Amino acid sequence: MTKIEYVKKEDKEFWYKLDNHLPEAEFEKKIRDKQGYVLYVNEKPVGILRYNLFWDNTPFCTLLFIDWNEQKKGYGSLLINHWENDMKHQGYGIVLTSTQVDESAQHFYRKLGYQDCGGIIMNLSGYEQPMEMFLCKSL
Repeated sequence: MTKIEYVKKEDKEFWYKLDNHLPEAEFEKKIRDKQGYVLYVNEKPVGILRYNLFWDNTPFCTLLFIDWNEQKKGYGSLLINHWENDMKHQGYGIVLTSTQVDESAQHFYRKLGYQDCGGIIMNLSGYEQPMEMFLCKSL
């Protein structure tokens, strides 16, 4: 049995097993603003999704991650669909996400109906990385 809930303080230890990029103060904001979810399978946490508002008005999924041992079981799709439905219920008409061009996540998002909509090239010294591609989906 699966369920998805907004992230809570009790999820912190599990959260940081999957997400080592989020500063602790931001984790507290995700709890307060309900901008994070935890996916449970048989009462065990297996995945997370966090988002913020791009331009302060457009939901932007900043991280979707399923525990390595639980991947390829459809849990990522469940989590992203839950987020999209929540965003639609809140009145948003579009959602965004991004991934680096050298990552396979772009194919996952395209299967879910996302379309390429731009990119950023970070080539400043100390911040170099492959191009970050943006994808969007109408709700």
